[in-house]
Amino acid sequence: MTVHPTDVDRPHDLVGIGIGPFNLSLAALADGLHDGIDSAFYDRNNAFSWHPGLLIDGTTLQVPFLADLVTLADPASPWTFLNYLKARDRLFPFYFSERFHIQRAEYDAYCRWVSRQLPGLHFGHQADAVRWNPEHGLFEVDFTRLDPEGEAEALGRAYTRNVVLGIGTEPYVPDPLKPLVATPAAPVIHSGDYLEHRDRLLKAGHITVIGSGQSGAEIFLDLLRARPVGAERIHWLARTEAFAPMEYSKLGLEHFTPDYARYFHALPQQVRDGLVPRQWQLHKGIDNTTLTAIHDELYRRSLHGGWPDAVLTPGVSVRTAGRVAVTRVELHLEHAQQATRTRLTTDAVVLATGYRERPLDRILAGLDPYMRRDHAERPRVDEHYRIMLDESVTGSVYVQNAERHSHGVGAPDLGLAAWRSATILNHLTGKEPYPLPRRTAFTSFGLDGRTRNPSMPTPRGMVPLTEAR
Repeated sequence: MTVHPTDVDRPHDLVGIGIGPFNLSLAALADGLHDGIDSAFYDRNNAFSWHPGLLIDGTTLQVPFLADLVTLADPASPWTFLNYLKARDRLFPFYFSERFHIQRAEYDAYCRWVSRQLPGLHFGHQADAVRWNPEHGLFEVDFTRLDPEGEAEALGRAYTRNVVLGIGTEPYVPDPLKPLVATPAAPVIHSGDYLEHRDRLLKAGHITVIGSGQSGAEIFLDLLRARPVGAERIHWLARTEAFAPMEYSKLGLEHFTPDYARYFHALPQQVRDGLVPRQWQLHKGIDNTTLTAIHDELYRRSLHGGWPDAVLTPGVSVRTAGRVAVTRVELHLEHAQQATRTRLTTDAVVLATGYRERPLDRILAGLDPYMRRDHAERPRVDEHYRIMLDESVTGSVYVQNAERHSHGVGAPDLGLAAWRSATILNHLTGKEPYPLPRRTAFTSFGLDGRTRNPSMPTPRGMVPLTEAR
């Protein structure tokens, strides 16, 4: 590895690891700073790509188009979705389409448009390690430059005062199903790879979709529409007690506001850990439009008598799984409420089992001696989205979409992307280049006012029974 003296003498102000929507948002807002910051962002992929396996025709974002990379922090930015439409000469068609929720494929195209024009984005660069260099008072970021085939081409090192991690999530496969994914004889794929394998799946005699979230619903609907009437041969299984709709009421959506993130962050850790699983319907339910489309399609297929050959069963978990005659899969199922068990033989399985935050331990192994952790050994994250490090480390390591345990269900939500990026940049610069709203929700979360902004009025007639500690 070759390190030139200028690399140490002229460090970056910020190095970003990962270029998904969240770090792309940060890069776009950083580009708009008048004083400017010297930033570099690295990603191992050759170009920007956002869940390509799930860009199914007609599927839409579950947030309005205003939840783009920058608008909710800087609507005058050149990197807004509306400016993208203007640059593509599509502003009037979009205006007349009256769409509030855009298609996923269009969001992906918008992000790729931004990524191709922003300076300081380095695709084909895999970040390998982050260390603190106390001699220089800087972070060292080691990376590998990759060729178009993904093979190592050269090693490099960047020095920086601050780091932001936006390494995203990875597909989650439940333990009973992991052995099936490792062998290619019968298609057992994660939903993230759905479109790549769609043609092969459609040729299968019988297909099973596992998972009760939005991706599972969209894939089931897409397969259903593509199968012959009366010969659909699809099972849709879910562990949840129902194919439940997403909580999408206006006040329910206020759980995705900065006000709620601040309230959640101030709660004791054990309370936060108990809250997140109970709030699954805020982010793991199914859009009501998709549920309606599924029912409409099933109903349409029953118009001439008979029922479609599609089985939808919630409340079911997969105990074990294995292969039968090499090309088929046998799932051992258990129904919790009935306390019954059965076996299902199928030709293909789609695992719509979601994603999990990528562990930070590998990339941050060099910072482990400096890192402060909570009772579950997770990094502690402060209100500025900064990992809490030993005071001897003068730089900051920020995280994006790795802080659900500290900031709540809004961590992976695109609607908070611009606000979180602005929060990070405001803290990093020590100024307020992006003034942020002091109040964002009608709901007052909590009684004692510890997380209430000064602009929020104290509810009338509310007298504290105990002093806030």
